[in-house]
Amino acid sequence: MPSPNFFLLIGKPVGDEYGRQVGKIVSLAVTPNGRIDGVFVEHVDGDFSRYSKKRFRVEGDSVTLLPFAKLKVKTLCDQIPLIWRKDQALSDLFEKKKIPSDNYDVLHKNFEGVLNQLKADAQATIHNIDKQTVKCDQQIKELNSALVHLEIEREIGRIDDKNYQTSIQVIQEGLKRIHAEKDDLESMRKQLSNILLGDKPITQEETEKELPTVYPAATQPLVPQELPEPPHVVHVKIEANPAS
Repeated sequence: MPSPNFFLLIGKPVGDEYGRQVGKIVSLAVTPNGRIDGVFVEHVDGDFSRYSKKRFRVEGDSVTLLPFAKLKVKTLCDQIPLIWRKDQALSDLFEKKKIPSDNYDVLHKNFEGVLNQLKADAQATIHNIDKQTVKCDQQIKELNSALVHLEIEREIGRIDDKNYQTSIQVIQEGLKRIHAEKDDLESMRKQLSNILLGDKPITQEETEKELPTVYPAATQPLVPQELPEPPHVVHVKIEANPAS
């Protein structure tokens, strides 16, 4: 795809991959030679942030801010296997006596150092993904709680049907977005874990086949938990010893 003209994107609204509104592009950071070095976005809460232009996907009039974790995972999944292959090729050439030992030692240490740094970056990225997944789980829990309270108040007649329908749609759409984000996080974590274990990177299609289909909790009926049976009470009559 041709590179977008970011100057034409100033003033355009920006969303994320899950349908949430992020803000709008308000300015660009441009180097003296004309290269775009950053994109300034005003967020919906009024804060401003500067992003790399690599974070943006432009499709027609739609501008999407891509998650940093997704770009980081793609970079790591490309670089780690590449360094592995280069180091393995270096070892093969050394065993075939095609390169001297001093050159091998220098290059091997170089590859090893880069690989260790990439592995550390991957572990840190997995940690951040886990934190974001926990955040998604908490949001799902809170939205399910909001759904239950909404149903209760409607049942006792404190909320009319119009406001109920509006609120239920907002909650269900929110659950759908968060479940989609959580699925992406789990997919990214799995890709990184496979890379660190030495497995080949899995494709998005393979991930979708392996992950179970998750439906928003708002569409699932509430199933009451079974209560334990009450304990059986046995009455024992104790007779006093007869006087001797």
